[in-house]
Amino acid sequence: MCEVSLMVEEVISFMLRNLEIARKDKGVTLVDIADLLRVRYQTISDKIQGKFEFKFSEAVLIQKTFFPEYDLVFLFTSEHKEEIQ
Repeated sequence: MCEVSLMVEEVISFMLRNLEIARKDKGVTLVDIADLLRVRYQTISDKIQGKFEFKFSEAVLIQKTFFPEYDLVFLFTSEHKEEIQ
């Protein structure tokens, strides 16, 4: 596996998959979330990809505003795949 593939796999493995699925299913854009939190689009993208974590207050605001039907823990639990050796 080349170095770039490993980096992509690493990013995907920490992604907030449940939040991404719910976001896409409901048509909520990264810009919508960025506007709500008054941050850059890239900041939201980085947090969803697992580069940085959402603050608890941000997670609560996102869940209450866009996804009240989902459990907070469900949305913001990151999945970590085991490394393939």
